[in-house]
Amino acid sequence: MAKLKIGVIVGSTRIGRFAEFPAKWIADVASQRDDLEVEIVDLLDYPMHFFGEERSTTAESETAERWKKKMRSFDGFIFTVAEYNHAPTAVLKNAIDLGEFIQKPVAFVGYGGVGGARAVEHLRLIFVEMGAASVKTGVHISFPEYLTVVKGEKKLSDYPHLNEAAGAQLDQLVWWGNALKAARDA
Repeated sequence: MAKLKIGVIVGSTRIGRFAEFPAKWIADVASQRDDLEVEIVDLLDYPMHFFGEERSTTAESETAERWKKKMRSFDGFIFTVAEYNHAPTAVLKNAIDLGEFIQKPVAFVGYGGVGGARAVEHLRLIFVEMGAASVKTGVHISFPEYLTVVKGEKKLSDYPHLNEAAGAQLDQLVWWGNALKAARDA
């Protein structure tokens, strides 16, 4: 069976963001599998207008189209999810509104208050409306883990429970990715 192409979406554009740590970590874990091809996609590379706003420049329209085309190239997605005020970042929600995820699996690596769980729950509901399938297992990086990584004391890979959750999540992503790809192809 061919490898599934998975996009790891860096879901924050804030200065000093943590998102690059979980994105690189989960991409490394996924890249060790022989059933996945992984690419990190950073929202910093896709500065888009907000959904519903008038596009003021041709460049903004071209960026949104480039984003949609990139999203179409993947069989599934893993989103890094920062939790701000019990919700995902506005830039991530906007990118989801402008993207195309129909009949593809999505997974989440959350961080922040309670491991980003509340933001991830918001996104699970949003993706139902987008016609995507959310895998059951989430990876949730708690604040103490976040701090040890930011301070350089540990790496995310040093936490056995995060590695275990990542493995389970990737197994589910592959299952759903293959099932939905076969259905789309039929």
